Amino acid sequence: MYEFISGTVSDRTPASVVIDAAGVGFELLAPIGAAFPEVGQQATVFAHLVVREDAQTLYGFARREDRNLFRVLLRVRGVGPGMALGILSGLGPSDLVAAVQREDLSAFTAIKGVGKKTAEQLMLDLRDKTPLLASLAGGAVAAPTPSAAQPAAASVEADAISALVSIGYSEKEAAKAVDKALKQVEGADLEALVKAAMRG
Repeated sequence: MYEFISGTVSDRTPASVVIDAAGVGFELLAPIGAAFPEVGQQATVFAHLVVREDAQTLYGFARREDRNLFRVLLRVRGVGPGMALGILSGLGPSDLVAAVQREDLSAFTAIKGVGKKTAEQLMLDLRDKTPLLASLAGGAVAAPTPSAAQPAAASVEADAISALVSIGYSEKEAAKAVDKALKQVEGADLEALVKAAMRG
């Protein structure tokens, strides 16, 4: 239904973005670390709408290829939107392709909610799609490094916990995972902290 939404970024969290398009605010759930512009800047977000009996949820992506990769994941048996978002948050497009090529089940089972059976199904369904996956991941770019000073460590820790809760962790699980990750990740880089927390 929606191809993209263009407008001004009115709010950002680690796992969502709000776009003000002609006075209407669209909230889109997004992979952690997605390279959206800063608040106040113009953005085009590629969208995917999921309609259920009790909710209509928009998912947003900085690149069309990332949105299409999300759609490829949705076609895997047992993978819903939340899990697909968690996979893209935990691995990112290029790491996802590499994991499929290496048949690295542990890369998938390290993600919250992905068990061995689902990881095996991902391998089975995606193995013959590696050329497509590689083409979708090929244009992936790292999020730009902010020119301003990095946020305070306490704020980054809170944002990391919030990001994990948004993809299915309980508050307690998220706090524990972030606390453990803080011992492994130096500095206040949110994306690195969240990914380390997801790896355990």
